[in-house]
Amino acid sequence: MGVTGRVSLGEIAREWGRIGVLGFGGPPAHILLLRRLCVERRGWLTPTEFEDGIAATNLLPGPASTQLAVLTAGRLRGTPGALVGGVCFIAPGLVLILVLAALLLAGDPPLAVLGAAAGAGAAVPAVAVQAATSLVPGSFARAGREWAARTRWAGYAAAGAAAAIVTGPWLVLVLIAAGLAETALRGRPDRLSGDRRPGDRPPGPAAALPLAVGLPALGGLGAVAWVAFKVGALSYGGGFVIIPLMRDDAVNRYHWMTDGQFLNAVALGQVTPGPVVQTVAVVGYAAAGLVGGLLAAAVAFAPSFLFVIVGGRHFDRLRADRRVQDFLTGAGPAVIGAIAGSAVPLAAALGHVWQWGVLAGALLWLVAARRGVVLTLLAAGAAGVLAAVADLPVA
Repeated sequence: MGVTGRVSLGEIAREWGRIGVLGFGGPPAHILLLRRLCVERRGWLTPTEFEDGIAATNLLPGPASTQLAVLTAGRLRGTPGALVGGVCFIAPGLVLILVLAALLLAGDPPLAVLGAAAGAGAAVPAVAVQAATSLVPGSFARAGREWAARTRWAGYAAAGAAAAIVTGPWLVLVLIAAGLAETALRGRPDRLSGDRRPGDRPPGPAAALPLAVGLPALGGLGAVAWVAFKVGALSYGGGFVIIPLMRDDAVNRYHWMTDGQFLNAVALGQVTPGPVVQTVAVVGYAAAGLVGGLLAAAVAFAPSFLFVIVGGRHFDRLRADRRVQDFLTGAGPAVIGAIAGSAVPLAAALGHVWQWGVLAGALLWLVAARRGVVLTLLAAGAAGVLAAVADLPVA
């Protein structure tokens, strides 16, 4: 498997760091850059090995593209390679997003900066809608053609959307419940296949349930760590599902940020290179400065390293486990619903009339025209700068 031992750690640091700098556009861009490097340019991995890596990391909670970066580097130099590759992939975007967070969350940021943030933030609900709609075809096909399965798919999606709007930090319980419900329904005695028995345990994600139910009353850095842990270890579907997981904690529960600042944080996570999950670093910075930002990033990304380094040898068996597949068949539509539902509180947070115009334009550009997210957010930010210049309210 791979070419373990033949690639130096220095080369891994350089190449994965380059991807971390150039990785604008989220997971699709990261996967493309990793494939070009590992398969097409260097031949370190075969196409089949790389596709298997994508499939395996998509079974895990947390940021899939980060896990793929860790996995591919680990295939080349084992655990040291996984650590070096993963850190170098994350670090460039993390540094940039913390610098921008310091600028945006300063006591008196420049008016143009406030305008750019307000404009980009206004487009974020449209990004959430686009992210959700892009996931629908694959998830719906996975449910199968049976009428009952498709009805359940719609129910899980509706439950996820409602949970994102009204339940705040308890959303993760709905995602887990949807996965467990589908696992139980597909595991009924009349549907058992040869590798499933009535006494089998549910898939691993159920272990997260007691932890979420026993949510402690935390404060300070403990609260930052808990919020980051939910993002890194309990966010099935990765990407935009982190928004409803974080928003209620950051805005309503702990009051680290205003709704507007949270929108700005999400926009920063989209326009900076590296994984979108780095949005959590802005939340941590708002809670406890640089220490909070670094702690949030470390806690959010640690599960990805652990999942890949400790569990990598079990990935083939995990992919073959029908219970795991059934869990994801149920949790997937709930994630999609949660992402779409997050657009409601995000849109409700817009405080200026001109921002609604930006949102309408972003919806047309992203959902109807199917254009890129980064360009959309940059254009929305430019519109915000123009609004500031025109003396429209931006704060």
